[in-house]
Amino acid sequence: MLFGEHVDEDVFRVVEATVHSVGRFASFVRVITDGFARLDAFFRKTRHDYTRFNYLGEWHSHPSFAVLPSGTDDATMQAIVDDPRTRALFVLLMIVKLEGGRLVAGAWAYFPEGARRTCRVVQDED
Repeated sequence: MLFGEHVDEDVFRVVEATVHSVGRFASFVRVITDGFARLDAFFRKTRHDYTRFNYLGEWHSHPSFAVLPSGTDDATMQAIVDDPRTRALFVLLMIVKLEGGRLVAGAWAYFPEGARRTCRVVQDED
């Protein structure tokens, strides 16, 4: 899961990401009950300031594949944003991989009713 801070119009900073060890070579599995606990902990930590801090979406790695959403990725993200229980205006998918010792990342925003937009990823330099 990705949790973020809304810092400007259409600009979000990832402030926390969960890491799960459950998955397969070409797919990932989200443990739903663990997700609820992590959401609750994040919202408590950010004092339920939902306008500034909120769930952004999901992330995973493609260590052996291109940093592009698969058909399964698209379907999963669209199902999340289309689920009326989420009340989400959008959800973000970030895919990462290490390439030549550096992190490569791509991100896509999914909107209700099927729209998907590529997002620009800016990494902090240390």
